[in-house]
Amino acid sequence: MRECMFGISSASPTEEMNDAGNLMDFLDEPFPDVGTYEDFHTIDWLREKSRDTDRHRKITSKSKESIWEFIKSLLDAWSGWLVMLLIGLLSGTLAGVIDLAVDWMTDLKEGVCLSALWYSHEQCCWTSNETTFADRDKCPQWQKWAELMTGYTEGAGVYLLNYFLYVLWALFFSFLAVSLVRVFAPYACGSGIPEVQKTKLICDPGAQKHFNHMTALKCVFKYVNVFVSLQVSYYFPLKTLWRSFFAALVAAFTLRSINPFGNNRLVLFYVEYHTPWYMAELVPFILLGVFGGLWGTLFIRCNIAWCRRRKTTRLGKYPVLEVIVVTGITAVLAFPNPYTRRSTSELISELFNDCGSLESSQLCDYINNPNMSRPVDDIPDRPAGPGVYSALWQLALALVFKIVITIFTFGMKIPSGLFIPSMAVGAIAGRIVGIAVEQMAYHHHDWIIFKNWCRPGADCVTPGLYAMVGAAACLGGVTRMTVSLVVIMFELTGGLEYIVPLMAAAVTSKWVADAFGKEGIYEAHIQLNGYPYLDQDEFTHRTLATDVMRPRRNEPPLALLTQDSTTVEDVETLIKDTDYNGFPVVVSHESERLIGFVQRRDLILAIKSARQKQDGVVSNSVVHFTEDAPQIPASNPQPLKLRRILNLSPFTVTDHTPMETVVDIFRKLGLRQCLVTRSGRLLGIITKKDVLRHMAQMMNQDPESIMFN
Repeated sequence: MRECMFGISSASPTEEMNDAGNLMDFLDEPFPDVGTYEDFHTIDWLREKSRDTDRHRKITSKSKESIWEFIKSLLDAWSGWLVMLLIGLLSGTLAGVIDLAVDWMTDLKEGVCLSALWYSHEQCCWTSNETTFADRDKCPQWQKWAELMTGYTEGAGVYLLNYFLYVLWALFFSFLAVSLVRVFAPYACGSGIPEVQKTKLICDPGAQKHFNHMTALKCVFKYVNVFVSLQVSYYFPLKTLWRSFFAALVAAFTLRSINPFGNNRLVLFYVEYHTPWYMAELVPFILLGVFGGLWGTLFIRCNIAWCRRRKTTRLGKYPVLEVIVVTGITAVLAFPNPYTRRSTSELISELFNDCGSLESSQLCDYINNPNMSRPVDDIPDRPAGPGVYSALWQLALALVFKIVITIFTFGMKIPSGLFIPSMAVGAIAGRIVGIAVEQMAYHHHDWIIFKNWCRPGADCVTPGLYAMVGAAACLGGVTRMTVSLVVIMFELTGGLEYIVPLMAAAVTSKWVADAFGKEGIYEAHIQLNGYPYLDQDEFTHRTLATDVMRPRRNEPPLALLTQDSTTVEDVETLIKDTDYNGFPVVVSHESERLIGFVQRRDLILAIKSARQKQDGVVSNSVVHFTEDAPQIPASNPQPLKLRRILNLSPFTVTDHTPMETVVDIFRKLGLRQCLVTRSGRLLGIITKKDVLRHMAQMMNQDPESIMFN
């Protein structure tokens, strides 16, 4: 009776200890966010590959138990391809919608379509039955803002009103863009390519199942070009390549069905030249490559200097004001010149075009021979008219404007790429050179350089081709890409037969730019922003892992966890006092025999979840990373078993492993860190940031100057 009244058990002490020793591993039921990463934290690809392999192994073994499990295994096998299908459909749809919206918003700065407000200028006049051939860009349905407000189409007041509204619309759009970035998507600023280069380094929280699919997603969204992904990433598995290719294929079909460019083609700047290029033209093509390399060097140095000033001065504290001011200056300077007033895509398209008989551009204002009887697509070289010379002056001013303004705009806190602005600079320079060569060939066809291939009355030179080559040269000088650059030009223009001029210009621009510095603009911004990215340069120094590992001499000992003697309070104190992303687990502090590695985020989530779901977990509870829990007296606090979050196979190297091998391992396996051991005893740890600092030190740089954001 007494025992019943006071609830005293009659079990023996041995039974008490055995009952207490039956620990529940609460992680048998997975809880949200375990195994994920904080935003902008390095992904351990080897760990994720191992986890994904284990997951597939369990699914395969369960598939033999029942038909339902077999169906689930089939669904899992096809889930990756299904995700790629949805990504491709979404990417193609978004690309088409964005292309249409950009045209509409660009034209909205100048006027509006009265018949349908959502039509751009070109679409509005397409639907009009009152458009004439002479005034094909004018129709009653499209009215400029001053004409709509005042009823007048000409005069100083009309010009000033259109000028004012153009600047006002530009300020509104820029304020809208920077506000959306600041409030909803801080990581959307910039071009995105430095982020793509380290997509394998970071991931948003929660994306734990298909890390490779996230890489493919960003690659498809930024380029719809698998070749770019290969050149800008140093970790790109074959499985990801095929799935990225499939997503790009689906996106291309989707974009083709939307037909945003109105030419029933997938390319933005479709060209169709009727004159082949000649070997003698390689000289101006190579000169354009030299210009592209020099432009790339100038742009990288000036832009990085400006971005560094933005980061280190009060200017960086006012990103919205900077965007508004730069936009206002750009709009004020751009409006007077018709080649800077229009969108850059329209400008490049006009510069790439060949001058046919139906072209109304100033660039095609040549003096025609009234007695000429040639097919429409075989017009011979002609003397330039006043419109061409006027356009050349305007293009020269536009070139200076584009060079200067691109330096200050790239890197601002808005989504802004570099491909189109760089191509515009090169296209302007190339078109100017092309017209110059064309007029030299016409007026001096008896010169030895023209004599063998350009007879009088022939169509010898295509200025649009020079614009295309110049665009490739400038883009190559800035990005230092070669193979993928030529593929991009094929995508944008469809000019497959001009591979030699494009390659000549791209390689020349890279050689010239590399003579002044090996870094492209994206590598420079990666370094400026502190992204832990390992480049492809070979590491040839004769150092060992023990020279790089932490802790070093006179440094505090390595932060460790033991497998069965660390309390919850000890773990929480260690997490609070350090900012490490993970901790090695050893048998004991005396032996330091390595057991495994546990992630900081997993520890935090596991302890938080255990306090909510498991009774009796207090600060004095012992944390166990062992498979079989020891026998614990009933008077002790309830222990906590965290075996499931322990990585039992962390990557290790010995202390005498050459750093050349370690660097290769980090590059090819996409490691986050590796542990250094000797005969199974833990000595230290090497992280990717340690490797980068060591590489900087080997290049006579201050390793402490390498900062990481």
